[in-house]
Amino acid sequence: MDKNFDEWNQLKIKLDGIKTPPFFNEREIWWCSIGVNVGYEVYGKGKLFTRPVLVLKKQSGSTFIGAPMSTRLKQRPDYYQMTFNGKEVAVLLGEIRKFDGRRLADKLGKISENKFQEIKNAVCKHFQP
Repeated sequence: MDKNFDEWNQLKIKLDGIKTPPFFNEREIWWCSIGVNVGYEVYGKGKLFTRPVLVLKKQSGSTFIGAPMSTRLKQRPDYYQMTFNGKEVAVLLGEIRKFDGRRLADKLGKISENKFQEIKNAVCKHFQP
């Protein structure tokens, strides 16, 4: 894969100039400009370098802890599989990190409280020593 760091850096400059991020809440899934990353880290695709991200914990009006998602399903302990909008997807537990809300592009939807609790339990289990 040819990684276009220069194009991503130009978009990152534009994202940084956004004054107010969109309003977001826990349990929501958004297209999020993750960017081009190093090595095997998860990365975004397309013009905006996006991929779906689940908002796990809102930290302020501007930042959140999020889990990137994928339609590529793998039988691994760091992949929590579920159905969202009629598609089988995976929440990438090993890629959880802090995001700035200015990276959010479009809201895809919101998961149920029960499903969210299952994911939070999976996160805790994944990070237990």
